[in-house]
Amino acid sequence: MLLASMKEVTFGYSDAPCLVDANLDLLQGEFVALTGPNGASKTTLLKLLLGLLKPWTGEVRWPGERNEGRGRSVGYVPQQIAAFNGGFPSTAEEFVRSGRFARGSWLRRTTKEDRERTEEALRQVGMWNLRGRRIGELSGGQKQRVCIARALAMDPKLLALDEPTTGMDEENRYGFYELMHREVRENGRTVLMVTHGLTEVRPYLDRVVELERKEDGGWRCCDTTSCSGHFAPARS
Repeated sequence: MLLASMKEVTFGYSDAPCLVDANLDLLQGEFVALTGPNGASKTTLLKLLLGLLKPWTGEVRWPGERNEGRGRSVGYVPQQIAAFNGGFPSTAEEFVRSGRFARGSWLRRTTKEDRERTEEALRQVGMWNLRGRRIGELSGGQKQRVCIARALAMDPKLLALDEPTTGMDEENRYGFYELMHREVRENGRTVLMVTHGLTEVRPYLDRVVELERKEDGGWRCCDTTSCSGHFAPARS
């Protein structure tokens, strides 16, 4: 089933586009890597798909959403989100539990389900034993895992992750790939992950969307199924 799509999307940050005629279909229940060299607008493509940026031309569609995105079920972990300063007041458990309120009222009381899902998400990323630690006291890799746990606690249809293994050691990276693979297979979740570590994660993937430079200096989006388009180089 189609979860989201981009059709003939063009976008740029100045007078020249960095993405031109980009097309992508994202299906429910697949693990997809978005990869390519630095400057290939991977994060930009992700933000356009999520509605955080508006295309100059073209269309981004979420067939199941209601009222301009209110029905959109996404757990988004941006790049460098783990760079909390040392004074961040929340504990790991409090931060993850806040994900349970992302699509509801912040005024409602915490439920048993909220507490159980928070614990499950922290255990999934190996951070339950550090649940009482302040976010600012954690290492970079630990912060990243807490951010992923918050996204999992939301129970989203889509996990959109921008370089999620930054700061993780090898053991935790492979544990993360296995976790995402299980989320797709057992819970029907869709995972779209921006990554440079394609060699490591490829065995777990259903599909790769790769931004490659063309001979004329632009970018093209290569995929075995549904992604096509042309990507112009970002301006310096």
